[in-house]
Amino acid sequence: MSKQEYRQRFYRRKMRGISRYFPFFAVIFLSVFIVCGSIYLIWDFYNYYIAPAASGEPQVLGEAEGTPSEVPEILTGAEALIAQADRLAMGYDYDAAIDLLNGSEYAGEPEVTQAVGEYEAAKSTLVRANPSEVTHVFFHTLIMDTAKAFDGDSMQNGYNQMMTTRDEFLKILQSMYDRGYVLVSIHDVAREVTDENGNVSFVPGDIMLPEGKKPFVMSQDDVCYYEYMEGDGFASRLVIGEDGKPTCQMDLEDGTTVTGSYDLIPLLEDFIQEHPDFSYRGARAIIAFTGYNGVMGYRTDSSYEGVNPNIEEDRETVRQLAQCLRDNGWELASHSWGHRDLGSISYEEFVTDTDKWEQEVESLIGPTDIILYPFGAEIGDWHPYTMENERFAYLHGKGFRYFCNVDSRQYWVQIGEDHMRQGRRNLDGYRMYYDLPESNPTKTYLDDLFDVEEVFDRSRPVPVPPMNPTSETAQSESSS
Repeated sequence: MSKQEYRQRFYRRKMRGISRYFPFFAVIFLSVFIVCGSIYLIWDFYNYYIAPAASGEPQVLGEAEGTPSEVPEILTGAEALIAQADRLAMGYDYDAAIDLLNGSEYAGEPEVTQAVGEYEAAKSTLVRANPSEVTHVFFHTLIMDTAKAFDGDSMQNGYNQMMTTRDEFLKILQSMYDRGYVLVSIHDVAREVTDENGNVSFVPGDIMLPEGKKPFVMSQDDVCYYEYMEGDGFASRLVIGEDGKPTCQMDLEDGTTVTGSYDLIPLLEDFIQEHPDFSYRGARAIIAFTGYNGVMGYRTDSSYEGVNPNIEEDRETVRQLAQCLRDNGWELASHSWGHRDLGSISYEEFVTDTDKWEQEVESLIGPTDIILYPFGAEIGDWHPYTMENERFAYLHGKGFRYFCNVDSRQYWVQIGEDHMRQGRRNLDGYRMYYDLPESNPTKTYLDDLFDVEEVFDRSRPVPVPPMNPTSETAQSESSS
């Protein structure tokens, strides 16, 4: 269900509600006419109530053209419940919308029956998306203040290569929305099932969308707000907002701290609130953490014991934030503890790093089955993993089932017997700059997502430096 369809339904319901009160108003004003003989009041009644209602003028309905989230404050009873169901339907969860109405005290009312029929009709038009054609885009921490990030210091080049600015991110969201992309969970693409004999296997998911809609997965790496980023124009930490949703704080030069949409999580949340049909059944992005500097902007790692006097309080805060993220649809993932190349370090180092992530991060955020490889570096070749791969076997034993590298191709999805792999596309300064016609007219890595000339932030220093062979985005080049 689109926003336009939603608003049309909203107006229809309000007009039906207004029509119920016509007899009441008629009696009142007839009495006034009889008592006062006031022709003026009759004329005023006609102009204010009858004429606008007949013409469909929105002033009779109040501020009905607000966002869907405002509707529950306007409607009551069955209409309010239908508004909730509409919100679910806008996210393509027609089953939940139907169950909500059919299980309510208003199930037999005509408007509820009509709404259920509309949901069932819309559901019947959905088509199953091909799980092998689901693209996965990712970002690092977003640059909020380009003047601070690009101030000519030693960190500038790295930020310019690997980070995306706030303006670029918002333009990317709008472009992908306009082109019919819909955010889905990686668990929607493939899922683990157990048969009647207790055998576990992975099967493709059933993503049901309107014709022309295209599912995609989103992730963000290194949501740790590292020490080196302080004062460089980034958010400083995640917090729980007054509305109960995750948001960000940012420390300003004058020593004050502001709370608001200063990174991907709150910005994406804002966009979905305005465009509910951008999210499939409440899906949000995957948020990945290392551990060596703590997580979410809190210095929680054991190395900070005796250094951070609030370490235990910060750890509890992280636990609460992790639950808040999960409750609001976000998925949490490993990015290793030390941001190590898990494919090239020794097996002993690999085990040590994996165990440290479990001890230092998973102990705070809870179990996860997703790992996003640092540097995009794989632990195997293109063949599906098997238990003969000792690194896969170790990660599998730790509960990981979804494994994501970095790949500039439009999509790469591999569903194995007991796991799923997916390539991710970096949407950063490096990728965008080297996809500009002025830089490399033969590159078309991003054409399916957005027009890079319209998105690229011209406040960036150019040329964006090329990547070295060990960098995360360089992996995308070699994988394509």
